[in-house]
Amino acid sequence: LTHSEAVKVLLDRYGLDDPAAGNAAGVFTNPDLQALYDALVEQGSASLVAALTVGATVEDLDIADLQWLATQAPDIQLVYDNLEKGSRNHLRAFTKQLVKNGATYTPAYISQADYDEIIAGEMEKGIAG
Repeated sequence: LTHSEAVKVLLDRYGLDDPAAGNAAGVFTNPDLQALYDALVEQGSASLVAALTVGATVEDLDIADLQWLATQAPDIQLVYDNLEKGSRNHLRAFTKQLVKNGATYTPAYISQADYDEIIAGEMEKGIAG
């Protein structure tokens, strides 16, 4: 399953409405998410380094959100764990490209220690559930 498909399975299992249903890419029903998306798209449009920084920022925020949302429900936590692994992999990739382009990334949502540990780690694979 893709990450989106795994989340959709959970939405269906728990009888929750899909807040993204019927929305085009980049359209959010939550006004705060829409404002963040719009601001990040504008920031990332400035240059390659800006785009890579925005990519790293999104993954940084995703990791923080997923850690904050930790749950005792095993099926939900499995999906969150896999999403977090993907975000850590993406954060490593964005950081590597920033370094190749003479830039660095400073985490805004996770701690510097957590960021350093992620960057020092190896690429991770998801676990099927």
